[in-house]
Amino acid sequence: MARPPAAYEAAVPPRPACTYTSCYCEENVWKLCDYIRSQDQYPLEEFYAVFISNDRRMIPLWKQKSGHGDEPVVWDYHVILLHVSSGEQNFIYDLDTVLPFPCPFDVYSVEAFRLDDSLRPEFHRKIRMIRADLYLKTFASDRSHMKDANGKWQKPPPSYPCIETADSKMNLDDFISMNPKVGWGSVFPLPDFVHRFGKHTDYSYSLEGQ
Repeated sequence: MARPPAAYEAAVPPRPACTYTSCYCEENVWKLCDYIRSQDQYPLEEFYAVFISNDRRMIPLWKQKSGHGDEPVVWDYHVILLHVSSGEQNFIYDLDTVLPFPCPFDVYSVEAFRLDDSLRPEFHRKIRMIRADLYLKTFASDRSHMKDANGKWQKPPPSYPCIETADSKMNLDDFISMNPKVGWGSVFPLPDFVHRFGKHTDYSYSLEGQ
């Protein structure tokens, strides 16, 4: 018998207490990973930063806070957090959705992803999935992508310092890219992601090293 979602304990604080800056989803997820690392509740290796994009950088998502009614929002990319839980259900953390936080994977899949089959090919979505510990070690952004041609902010940046590593101050494009030869993690089509982490999935796979 499936364990009810109510039995699942969230890995991060309630949505209003999380570090959040609108239009900086990649940093919001980095901060969630950093919080999980600071706690002993779950192993960090169970979590993945998930970049959603495609070669045209046009991906529709439903149930986003910036959406209107049942119309999708078309992002150039979006980033969510996946928890590959030891329970019956995996969970998605998305600070930009109107769905629950966290949200059972299958609910998020049906409500926010929907199906690529109903979309024109240029809107088909791909996934880049990076284990949280690797994401924390490798991701860097100087936020330059959020400045216009005159150097003015298109959206106000987070108040904390830019995230950087010893090797880089800006590598966001390597994460948004859906070229598997670039960057970190694994790249695959959205339907494969849904099949792999939905409820009726064989949990015997190994994600070591991804």
